[in-house]
Amino acid sequence: MWLKGPELCLTLVFIASYFTNKYVLSLLKFTYPTIFQGWQTFVGSMFLQIAWKLGRVEMRSNVLWSAKVSWIPGALLFVGNIYAGSRALSKLPIPFFLLLQNTSEVIVSIFLKIIRKEKLSLIKFLSELMILIAAVILPLNDPQFDPGGYFWVVMHCVCAGGYKVFQKLSKSYSLSKLEQQFLNYLYSVVILILAAHPSGDAFGALEFPHLNSYRFHSSCCASGILGVSLMLVSVKVKSYLSAEQYGIWILLTKVLTACLSLVVFETLLNVPTSCCLMFGALGEALLVYAERNGAEIKG
Repeated sequence: MWLKGPELCLTLVFIASYFTNKYVLSLLKFTYPTIFQGWQTFVGSMFLQIAWKLGRVEMRSNVLWSAKVSWIPGALLFVGNIYAGSRALSKLPIPFFLLLQNTSEVIVSIFLKIIRKEKLSLIKFLSELMILIAAVILPLNDPQFDPGGYFWVVMHCVCAGGYKVFQKLSKSYSLSKLEQQFLNYLYSVVILILAAHPSGDAFGALEFPHLNSYRFHSSCCASGILGVSLMLVSVKVKSYLSAEQYGIWILLTKVLTACLSLVVFETLLNVPTSCCLMFGALGEALLVYAERNGAEIKG
């Protein structure tokens, strides 16, 4: 009964964003993440800047200026997150990537347990254990096992988990989600541009065989627009849905994305990996339920 247009928009943009990125990274094989992610963050920063000046989004210039130094650790973790995520997505099927991505929540719980001595409820412990078990068993049975893909997805989850912990612990002048993302985009553009030459991506991209292809140009433009659109619509939906409702909707969106990707992209599945995907989805559903109970207890 609470379903509205923005939720459907979130699902469509989520699917389109993942499919577009996967197409560029895997089918076109544009594996130059400093260039690809630099472009996406540049589009995101310009889009937010224009929307801000037009009064479409609200950001506080004095707060942004004050937080520019204190937010550097978060920006570095964000860059590591998107860089490693790009590497991993280029090598792993979308369903596997989405399953392994959930282990970042386990990393958050470990960090908060160490730093804040937070106690886990039994349901949350079981849900994260299920996600972790599925993530460990998956590569052992993957018929397309790529050690590079799994290495980068581990780095992606570590950076994503570290970023979430930084958000929880940071007191950087009470930055809003949009202000945080704007600083992330600005720092990312600078860092990725500086890293393009040492990494070899700058020269490698010039030799890319599809460099002058309209498919490549249109896909890159779409990826940049879809990336910032996904962030904006996520902020919009989170503003009026409860954490439980948002968690349920994102879970359904991930399941739909994974299922559709099996039709669009070539993915080899066997019985163990299929069981891992279902077990991981069940673990994420249990995690949403655990978060709901935690919110009710705090309330």
